[in-house]
Amino acid sequence: MDDFLRLSASTARFTHGAPRAFAFGDGGRLLWFLRSTGATDPFDSLWVLDTATGTESCLADPRELCPEPGELPAAERRLRERIRLVAAGIGSYALSGDGRRAVFALYGRLYGVTAGGTGRPEPIATAGPALDPRPNADGSRTAYVSDDALYVAPGGRVSPEDGARWGVAEFAAAEELDRARGHWWSPDGVTLLAARVDESALQRRYFADPAQPELPAEDFAYPEAGGPNADVQLWVLGPDGNRVRLDWDAETYPYVSDAGWHAGDTAAEEILLTVRDRLQQNVLLLSADPATGRTRELSRTTHPQWVDPLVPGTPARLPDGRMLTAADTTGGAARALAVDGELLTGDGIQVRRVAGVHEGRLLIEAGLRGPAEQQVLLLDLATGEPTPLADGPGVHSVSASAGTLLLTSADTDGIRRTVRTADGREFTPADLSQPLPYRVVPVLERVTEHGVPTALVLPRDHVPGRRLPVLMDSYGGPGFQDVSAEPRRWQARQWWADQGFAVVTVDNRGTPYVSPAFTHAMYRGFSEVTLEDQVAALQALGARHPDLDLGRVGIRGWSYGGYLSALAVLRRPDVFHAAAAGAAPTDFRQYDTAYTERYLGLPQDNPEVYERDSLLADAPKLSRPLLLVTGLADDNVHPSHTLRLSQSLTEAGRPHQLLALPGVTHMTPGGTREKVMALELEFFKRELGC
Repeated sequence: MDDFLRLSASTARFTHGAPRAFAFGDGGRLLWFLRSTGATDPFDSLWVLDTATGTESCLADPRELCPEPGELPAAERRLRERIRLVAAGIGSYALSGDGRRAVFALYGRLYGVTAGGTGRPEPIATAGPALDPRPNADGSRTAYVSDDALYVAPGGRVSPEDGARWGVAEFAAAEELDRARGHWWSPDGVTLLAARVDESALQRRYFADPAQPELPAEDFAYPEAGGPNADVQLWVLGPDGNRVRLDWDAETYPYVSDAGWHAGDTAAEEILLTVRDRLQQNVLLLSADPATGRTRELSRTTHPQWVDPLVPGTPARLPDGRMLTAADTTGGAARALAVDGELLTGDGIQVRRVAGVHEGRLLIEAGLRGPAEQQVLLLDLATGEPTPLADGPGVHSVSASAGTLLLTSADTDGIRRTVRTADGREFTPADLSQPLPYRVVPVLERVTEHGVPTALVLPRDHVPGRRLPVLMDSYGGPGFQDVSAEPRRWQARQWWADQGFAVVTVDNRGTPYVSPAFTHAMYRGFSEVTLEDQVAALQALGARHPDLDLGRVGIRGWSYGGYLSALAVLRRPDVFHAAAAGAAPTDFRQYDTAYTERYLGLPQDNPEVYERDSLLADAPKLSRPLLLVTGLADDNVHPSHTLRLSQSLTEAGRPHQLLALPGVTHMTPGGTREKVMALELEFFKRELGC
């Protein structure tokens, strides 16, 4: 590997040493976070910043607690895949209700540490290898999961032995619905709300490492499109052994995308849960009585295509009792907020996240100037009038507690974090990560009649008039934005450009943050909209930038981007001349329920949609070089997707290359991504005549 690839691999793509996983505690006085000791240290430690003094303290170092790291429990390893967590050491933590104590899992063992306490983490006795520990309000008890059962320490098992999994999030919730947990303490720290997950109706997916044939295969329950989902229930587990099941129409609304306790101005506690129907066209916020399990509807959000899940923080109850929901403005021009059903924002603000209430106003992240940038705003809850808190060029985000803010700003010059207290003092948590090697200023343009966002990165030594082969590097699928002012995502693209390519990235219709109408254009079909916009955008850029040689176009991508890459050479070989397709979901009939059915519907109701979006029938058409890549331990896009396409190509007599990576997951950690990039470079140089 060359210097950039070695640096990218050794720094985990420039993330080692950067602070992450921030959480406020003790009324905003403490700011907890995880960080390693430097740019090449993969082991994250637990830190706290005292906003009264600005002092940082390391409260838990994983190498002191476990000098010889052990194996992660299989359940935790899979949970890390779901939440895309690659850091070693302390991967995550949870705070007590008062925010003064943290608990965390480390290779199946549990520890707790109190800020301002003894200063050393104390081990927590468990019934076996444990994951997802959660302390109660005062930190005196910790709930955790071991071997699919829910326990409390001190104490013991609190879930029944009924063959179900307790206290965990099922695959669909963790992978597709942004709910990675399955148990919650009540505000008084006495009672637990717990998910009961029955996966007995689901098929099993298997993995066997062909490089280690002596090891048994692993398996897990997988909800395949059109098939059964896990049966998810929510139960209140009382301290006296009393159990109450929450009662809602789970047959109509099988997905639980959020849950938790809410204590209002009165002493009464209630449970709030958000549920979705199978096609995710109806989302309900429900209030549940923990004593009886009875629920009542607080709000309902509907959409004829699907209710987009990309507005974290909604639906929610405001401090004054009114309901805050996400909504679309007329014609789907903007993602907006509504209070008790009345729009609070209009077409000029694309709302992306609700961070809470600050100084009596709503604190949000939103786009004001275009999809590539993000601002932090305060919204007047009576008028919707916005006041910018961070609105310079770039991508800004925020978290808040009791008047204290953590503002993160990312632009071409890097990433900066500032803690701003209620009395005006500011602190900067130390960032020990590797400085980004490139200062990349991509050419951002909106093209075609749809205003498709695009980016162009040229070699740093490019001489105008020199024709360049084009490398398209896009994701293209729902739920992820490529064209953004966040600087880390352009580092690898600048490396590709410096190898002699004009690198083009396109956010076709179906991707987020342009408008709801733009996103919903992918309804009932991936392939046609994705490919149409990618081709049209490429041709528009070629007309604007004559140095782009459209006679030599390669395309690469991973996951949905891998699907796009294979799709491109199979269906538009007149435009695309070589493709590297990694972890491609080649047939969505074999992908999961919650993601696939949201966009394509049920396969039994829409067989023609699934057939049109499958790549297997296109195998005989292959006339361009195609490199297929798959990780053989990928439990998101199972390697069978790539292997079935390879089988279809072989049966059709179509030559292609297959790179199968033993032990590699969907996240390609540990430098695997960079090694694959080096092989892809050889492939594209050879096939495009560079």
